[in-house]
Amino acid sequence: MVTIICAVALGASLLTFFSGFGLGTLLLPAFAAFFPVDAAVAMTAVVHFANNVFKLALVGRRADVKVVARFGLPAIAASFIGAKVLLSLTALPVLSSYEAWGRTFHVTWINLVIAMLMLAFAALEAFPSAAGKSFDPKYLPLGGALSGFFGGLSGHQGAFRSAFLVRCGLDQQAFIATGIVVACLVDATRLTVYASRASSAAVAGNLPLLAAAMASAFLGAWLGARLIKKVTILTIQRLIACLLVLFALSLAAGLV
Repeated sequence: MVTIICAVALGASLLTFFSGFGLGTLLLPAFAAFFPVDAAVAMTAVVHFANNVFKLALVGRRADVKVVARFGLPAIAASFIGAKVLLSLTALPVLSSYEAWGRTFHVTWINLVIAMLMLAFAALEAFPSAAGKSFDPKYLPLGGALSGFFGGLSGHQGAFRSAFLVRCGLDQQAFIATGIVVACLVDATRLTVYASRASSAAVAGNLPLLAAAMASAFLGAWLGARLIKKVTILTIQRLIACLLVLFALSLAAGLV
């Protein structure tokens, strides 16, 4: 158990350092394989936030302050709203269910909406004619609100954040650092709302495992910081497009 969770934490953290998303999506199933879902959500949230704070210490100084303000402030407000909506819609009926690999998977309306938006962003990245274009700065608040809202609603804030920030004309280091700052702000906001539902007993009873997972995630982030100058913004764009498609299809199928 410890080996699997730590390996996922390390690999996902390294990948997330460049793409801006993926740690929570990949780590939650690893925890859920060994713990009840509510405990897995709480434990994933702890590792996710701690890892973002660690990355902030590594590269936060390279963040673009203007982009953080225009993108991050709307994201904070929207994440609070999204988290509140999540808590009020826990009784939302499942659209459909199916059996595969000895497990039952559920398809929900929320996941379908998120998946469609992710595919839309992936399509944008796939058009060569748009590859050299950037979003007009006037769309940053809208992008922040969208990212923050779905971050609070489902935890999938990073994909939307990266899709907007990667086209804001930032170099690779500013892109990564700016995304990390915004992620920390959104995480702190949504965790305060989730607190009433978090399984504090599960967290307190598995501190050694959480410490090991955090250490693995920190190592992945540290390796990412060492490789940051070797990764181009074009590589990041292509990585984001591929991951958006992968995560969107997984969400639509109810796998994550």
